[in-house]
Amino acid sequence: MSKQLELEIAKRRTFGIISHPDAGKTTLTEKLLLFGGAINMAGAVKSRKVERHATSDWMAIEQERGISVTTSVMKFTYRDFEVNLLDTPGHQDFSEDTYRVLTAVDSAVMVIDSAKGVEAQTEKLMEVCRMRNTPIITFINKLDREGQSPLDLMAEIEEKLQIECTPLSWPIGMGKTFKGVYNLFHKTLHLFTPGQNIRNIKGIVIEDLNDPKVDELLGTQAADDLREDIELLEGAANPFEHDHYLKASQTPVFFGSAINNFGIQEMLDCFIEMAPAPGPRKAISRDVSPTEEPFSGFVFKIQANMNPAHRDRIAFFRICSGKFSRGMKVKHHRLGKDITLANATIFMAQERANVDEAWPGDIIGLHNHGTIKIGDTFTPKELLQFTGVPNFAPEHFRRVLLKDPLKMKQLQKGLIQLAEEGAIQVFRPLIGADYIMGAVGVLQFEVTMARLKNEYGVKAVYEPVNFQAARWVKCEDKKAMDEFERKNQAALARDSEGFLTYLAENEWMLNYFMEKWPGIIFEKTRENI
Repeated sequence: MSKQLELEIAKRRTFGIISHPDAGKTTLTEKLLLFGGAINMAGAVKSRKVERHATSDWMAIEQERGISVTTSVMKFTYRDFEVNLLDTPGHQDFSEDTYRVLTAVDSAVMVIDSAKGVEAQTEKLMEVCRMRNTPIITFINKLDREGQSPLDLMAEIEEKLQIECTPLSWPIGMGKTFKGVYNLFHKTLHLFTPGQNIRNIKGIVIEDLNDPKVDELLGTQAADDLREDIELLEGAANPFEHDHYLKASQTPVFFGSAINNFGIQEMLDCFIEMAPAPGPRKAISRDVSPTEEPFSGFVFKIQANMNPAHRDRIAFFRICSGKFSRGMKVKHHRLGKDITLANATIFMAQERANVDEAWPGDIIGLHNHGTIKIGDTFTPKELLQFTGVPNFAPEHFRRVLLKDPLKMKQLQKGLIQLAEEGAIQVFRPLIGADYIMGAVGVLQFEVTMARLKNEYGVKAVYEPVNFQAARWVKCEDKKAMDEFERKNQAALARDSEGFLTYLAENEWMLNYFMEKWPGIIFEKTRENI
């Protein structure tokens, strides 16, 4: 292993931000970019009526509604570390795009609203992190508003998310009485001034909380409350253990206010020191270490029309081992072809820059003319297939109705490209000429219609359809499979990649079919292999 490869891996941090809608995730992303010097001015997400939109939200529907619908990938440098930040969709009805992004990160930051506590979506995302034992740092946001007590919030996180909490910063008051945070990790006091949007505020170093300076700065009541809280925590809270954090059994907790840029630096400083550098990745044949010289990586997301003027399609590629160099030749294993990686880009919020070299943990964008799919693996020689980039069985279904029959070709192209992106899934029933869309969250249908219109010039609407579940079906016994297909044509469809899928009207019907055909395997998830 080269010395440079070792150094480059050690300074990389690749993480995703997860949260329930409206917990302040996009605002936090903006402020992290501000600290990293990637942007000079954070766009407040609430004031979407004004011209300046949040830097990381670029799709029209996001800018109108003030929500993140797609996943943004951004890179910035902080304290000599190269940070790759993946901002996942946070709206109510997110897509499987969110799940897939979590396969490309080494750790996550979870944002919790101090008033609302743990919400449904956070639980869902946590399940995905748990499947992969992804280490998590928690940021409890909106301390400048009235919310639940810090102890209650930590108890709720422990109970609902089954993860031990250990506070590394502690709030002094909240809402109108919010005075700042005490950094338990570095024993420093950061005082809060509302509306102050300044980077790199130095905390006041307090070696001893009994120092009269604390009373002077906070007032006697707040100073006494803080001493009491810290004494209680020292006796009752779980001590921070780095190993437990890396194994995802413990989460360090930070408090702050993203909108006021407060408490973020403490979290970012600790994140840089504690979060794991890129580690080994599971492939079907073996585990791949980032320190291996041969280059390898996988595609976890495809985004069409990031620049509508160019009709471009970008494949987001996570580097798992070795060094990427512009113009290098690799094997596209699914197609069995050699390809040249000529134009790769890195993302700095809305800016894109060509990249000449990149290292394990980096996310690069590859220009894609329809040949690259989610889950594709590239290496110079060895046939590797990284695992864990799943398709999930959709839970919601709609039939597409085309308003202009002459646009059928454009509709087909649009639906297939959006399905390749993972925005929705598309099914063609074996009988009839319908297109059925399937999605994990219902907002995806609205997003799809908007994108068909804006990007493909297709006016279409959707209507309810009588399906409630989908399962991919397969069987080793070809004869049994042929019989199943012949007898159940009315309930079968092919997805955009040609996989046979059973569409069930309801759960009862699904269970009935599974009992009736014990030799057939009904799969709820399908790996992109």
